[in-house]
Amino acid sequence: MSISYVTIEGYALIKAEFNDIWFNLRPDVAQKLHWAASLGDRSENADYQYNKRLLREIDIRVKQLSDILDNVKTLDRSADIDRDNKIYFGAYVEIENDNGVIKHVRIVGEHETYGREGYISIKSPMAKGLLNQGIDDEALIHTPKGDVIWYVNKISSKLEPWYGKEGKPVFKFDTKNDQKPPEMSEEELKRIKEEYLRHLAS
Repeated sequence: MSISYVTIEGYALIKAEFNDIWFNLRPDVAQKLHWAASLGDRSENADYQYNKRLLREIDIRVKQLSDILDNVKTLDRSADIDRDNKIYFGAYVEIENDNGVIKHVRIVGEHETYGREGYISIKSPMAKGLLNQGIDDEALIHTPKGDVIWYVNKISSKLEPWYGKEGKPVFKFDTKNDQKPPEMSEEELKRIKEEYLRHLAS
């Protein structure tokens, strides 16, 4: 996996999902799997089969998150946005088309959109067309259905009232446990991750 960039907030979200799975979801599913296994015949045990499959999916996601954490770097271009008033990585943007349709988008790394409305990957056609544009510029966006023009109304390095509320991140595995995972240092995170991946490989 090649190095890619995320915002500072995006890195925190990726790490939070890893923590949530590690401290909350996986132990809970593993405990349910152990309980289901103790009931006897596993071949016809629906609880056992379901939790075994879920645990496998969780392990795949943990491996994905581990790879992402190993191969991303944070990038903060807020100073550039404020100085140049142009659209860079991390910018909040308001755009409008000829029909008067207004959209609010934020350009972020491909690993941190988390299904949030308005958050677009820097690799998307929209982001590619908007980058380096300034206020009142015309942004040409190449789409599968043809080229479209969007006009840049507003740019900011931070969340502004005109942007509206940011959508809540939707993690792939959303637990009902509201307990906040303990904070971990980078060294602790690396150690736990390595131990966990060694366990998966055994």
